[in-house]
Amino acid sequence: MDIYIKPKKKADLLNRHDVTVGDVADIVAKGDEAKKIKKIRLQKLDKGDKNYAVSVTDIIKKIAAAYPGATINNVGESDTWVHAVWREKREQPFFLWARIAFVSLVLFFGATTAIMAFHTDSQIPRVFERWHTLIFATHQSNPPIIAIPYAIGLAVGIIFFYNHFFGRKITDDPTPIEVEIEMYEKDITEAMVERMDAGENAT
Repeated sequence: MDIYIKPKKKADLLNRHDVTVGDVADIVAKGDEAKKIKKIRLQKLDKGDKNYAVSVTDIIKKIAAAYPGATINNVGESDTWVHAVWREKREQPFFLWARIAFVSLVLFFGATTAIMAFHTDSQIPRVFERWHTLIFATHQSNPPIIAIPYAIGLAVGIIFFYNHFFGRKITDDPTPIEVEIEMYEKDITEAMVERMDAGENAT
């Protein structure tokens, strides 16, 4: 029997003591064997455990012990970071929305300050005044005929850049923030796996 395993880069477990094959890898096998293989236990976690590294060799050993004559093929990652989260109860909605409001305010005022600082450094008002002089042959401080379209264009550009408008995505393409978050999570996962592997090798 041929068994194909595709280990994940990261597996998040909530209030789980047993780490099974199905938690850390996708399984392809004949018939209903895949469901049985997913239930094979790899490790038992204590309540204080938070980070645990699962090697593909550990998965292969467990599956080989249950299916001695099977051919096991790895088509995924070589190591998986298991991140265990222990929660006694769900967070109160008030504190959840308070945190969301706080982060939103910080981001709003931080972005506003950054835009104003950029405009101050690049002397945007003087640029507008020069454009007005070149086009209309008259000088005017902070001309609205240029400043208003610029402000509208800036808002539209931000909307299209972040690909969101009132909580809805404009296109199916990932936003720059989503791309950066995925890259950040990938780097964190690789760093955690390397650190745990180094710790195991040291012991």
